[in-house]
Amino acid sequence: MKGRRSSSDSSSSSKTKKPQYSKFTQQELSACKPILTPGYVIGIFIIVGVIFIPVGIISLFASENVVEIVDRYDEGCIPPNYSDDMLAYIQNSDTNKTCTRSLKATKLMKSPVYIYYQLDNFYQNHRRYVKSRNDKQLWSKKHEDDTKNCAPEATSNGLSIVPCGLIAWSLFNDSYGFSIKNKMVKVSKKNIAWESDKKNKFGSDVYPKNFQNGVLIGGGKLNSSIPLSKQEDLIVWMRTAALPTFRKLYGRIESDIQANDSVTVIIENNYNTYSFGGKKKLVLSTTTWIGGKNDFLGIAYITVGGLCLFLAISFILVYVVMPRRFLCSFAGHLGIQLSCLGTGIQQDIRYRFLTVYIPHLSSIVTIIPCVRGH
Repeated sequence: MKGRRSSSDSSSSSKTKKPQYSKFTQQELSACKPILTPGYVIGIFIIVGVIFIPVGIISLFASENVVEIVDRYDEGCIPPNYSDDMLAYIQNSDTNKTCTRSLKATKLMKSPVYIYYQLDNFYQNHRRYVKSRNDKQLWSKKHEDDTKNCAPEATSNGLSIVPCGLIAWSLFNDSYGFSIKNKMVKVSKKNIAWESDKKNKFGSDVYPKNFQNGVLIGGGKLNSSIPLSKQEDLIVWMRTAALPTFRKLYGRIESDIQANDSVTVIIENNYNTYSFGGKKKLVLSTTTWIGGKNDFLGIAYITVGGLCLFLAISFILVYVVMPRRFLCSFAGHLGIQLSCLGTGIQQDIRYRFLTVYIPHLSSIVTIIPCVRGH
C-alpha cells in the first residue's frame, strides 16, 4: 500500500502544472525606485537643456550652409496654347516635350551637387501600389514568369512582363541636361542607388522583357540589354516613398557651380502628373555632415532644450520663493511621497489622515449594516 501510495504521489507531482520557482516568475527580483527630489529634477532639466540647445544650434547652422535651388517646371513647361488643357498636351505624342529653364546659383555650390526630382501629391505608399511587384522575379531569372501580385501589369500579349507591377510600370521618365556658360555639364548616374538594393534585390541575370509593350504606357522604358542590377534609375524608383511629397536622386554634378552662375537646364517633360493634380520640381542641392537642407531637426532640439531650461528655472524659483513646508504638505495631501518631508511634516500628514479620512471611512462602515438591514 505504501509503495502504491508513493508511486501515485510521484506521478501526481510530475503532472502538476505548478511552474518552476524563480525570482522572475514570482516577481521577487530586486528593483530600484528613484526618489525624484527637487534637486534631481532641476539638475536633469538643466543637463538636457545645456546639451540639446548647442546640438540644435549646430544642426541648424549646418542646415543653413546647404545651398539649394528648387524649380517647379510642370506648369512652366506647358506651351501657351495648351495652358487650359495640360493633360491633352502630355498625352499627345506629337507635341514637343522639350523645355528650357534657367536657374541661378545664389552661392557657391561645391561638388558634388546632387540632382533630385521632387513629386508632390503622388501616393507611392498606397497599399495596392506598394504590393504591385514581385521581389522573386526581380532577383532571379528562374522566377521571371512569377507575376504574382503584379496585376494589372503582369502580362502583355500573354507573355510575362519583367519587371512586372505598377511600381515599375510608372517609372519616372523626365530627363535633364545641364550647361553653364554654353558648356555642357556632365551628370553622373553612377552609385545613385543603395548598394544593398543592387546586390540583394535586383539580379544581375534578370533583363527587362515585354516592358511597356501594352496599349497604355505608364512611364519610362528600360534598356533590354542591361540587367536590372545596373539600371539604377529603376532601383531608385522602386524604393517607394512613405509620404506623398518626396524626392529621389537623379544624378550628381561632379564640378563646382560658382556663385551667380546661370545654369541652363534642358528638360524633357514626359512624365504625366497632370491627370492627378501632381507637381514636378527640379532640385539642385549640396550636402553637409547632417545631410540635405532640414531645419526641423535643429528647431526641434532648440525647442526641447529651451523648454527644459524654462522648467528648470521655474522649479528653482518655486523651490526658493515658496516655503518648503507648504510644498511638502501640499504634495502629501496629493498622496505624493517626497524625500523633502521632515519628521514633523510627516506626523502632520499622518494626523490629518487620521482625523479627516478615517472618520469618513468609519461612517461608511456604519452605513453598510443599515443598508443590509433594509
